[in-house]
Amino acid sequence: MKKYWLVCATLLACFATQAQAALQIQSWSLPNGARVLFVENHAIPMLDLSVEFDAGARRDPAGKSGLASLTNAMLTRGTAAAGDAPVLSEAQILDGFADVAAQRGGGASMDRAGVTLRMLSSAVERDAATGLLARTLAQPSFPAELFARDQARTIADVKESQTKAEDIANKAFWAALYGEHPYARQESDASVAAITRDDLVNFHRTYYVANRAVIAMIGDVTRTQADQIAQRLTQQLPQGAALPALPDVAANKATEQRIAHPASQSHILIGMPALVRGDPDFFALTVGNYILGGGGFVSRLTNEVREKRALSYSVYSYFSPLAQQGPFQIGLQTKREQTDEALGVVRSTLAAYLRDGPTAAELKAAKDNLVGGFALRIDNNRKILDNLAVIGYYRLPLDYLDTWTANIGKVTIAQIRDAFKRKIAPDQFTTVVVGEAK
Repeated sequence: MKKYWLVCATLLACFATQAQAALQIQSWSLPNGARVLFVENHAIPMLDLSVEFDAGARRDPAGKSGLASLTNAMLTRGTAAAGDAPVLSEAQILDGFADVAAQRGGGASMDRAGVTLRMLSSAVERDAATGLLARTLAQPSFPAELFARDQARTIADVKESQTKAEDIANKAFWAALYGEHPYARQESDASVAAITRDDLVNFHRTYYVANRAVIAMIGDVTRTQADQIAQRLTQQLPQGAALPALPDVAANKATEQRIAHPASQSHILIGMPALVRGDPDFFALTVGNYILGGGGFVSRLTNEVREKRALSYSVYSYFSPLAQQGPFQIGLQTKREQTDEALGVVRSTLAAYLRDGPTAAELKAAKDNLVGGFALRIDNNRKILDNLAVIGYYRLPLDYLDTWTANIGKVTIAQIRDAFKRKIAPDQFTTVVVGEAK
């Protein structure tokens, strides 16, 4: 048994080293404007791909939050007839993927929305799966009866979330953080109820277009085959007109909101808009935040809030970079009667960190942990696919993964202090507390 585990560990280490050292990303654009990122990997007879669009929640119209998510969810509910291709029902679509052992996924986040597909790389199964995916992308029929069903389910889910302290806190936090910006819009039962089937049709026609598609692929096909697959996935999609620019994220104003809730613990969120994807400060902030609150039990916030004072089981901080300034966020839960004490400790810990920065020992430990754990970020095809999609959508450098550990290794204490001072201003923080009302 000991020998077995030693062999497995050795193989895993070898795979991780090879993935880190030899991840060759090929990229090109199709004649229709779609962008492709591809990693050729013949280790297993599988192909993973994603197709994404600028069709996330930030494109939801005012008063109809939830439209992006509902549109994406309904892509597999049926297809319209097209040429010799017959109408397909929801059951036929699902059976079609299952018949060739393909796994389809999808979803909508704040910036982007799209679909994923994991399939066998053999020609028959691959052609069937990609052909079916192409039809669901280009010709969804959005059946009225299934729209009513999905809308009702979504409303029920939203109503349930409105009873949960963590969901209430998250929605209130984003709303307070972003004000009139589309990032502030949150699903409600009223906003979902206001959506019509025509809204889905128009949203799909506007945002699911070839010239804004980003296709990521990794697996057991050649560059030529990858190009053919990408063309097939997007050849039936329309060309989209230029999208109107979204408003800038306004400067944050300090606010504190306390929302009564019967939960035994207060749910606390603190933060401000801070980071755009691709910002030069990203690596300094990544290392610095690992020390502050992103490193779990070795972070300062955990040491001060949990270990020294037992005010919370867990406390965290993170940056969430988006197409526009995504949030810096600190979160924790604490007993209702300890709310103000916990807030005070978090604020004083952050203030000391902004003033003094990390120690040399903290910097070395953070860099060692981040560099040492990097291989786990790309140790399977799905993780690599997710990274490819981010690189493609946000137009990051193609050597982003190859240079990641080197960029982490270059970070200095001075860079961390300067980056945090540029991005973090506690006097502009939004604070939301759910569970204890003052």
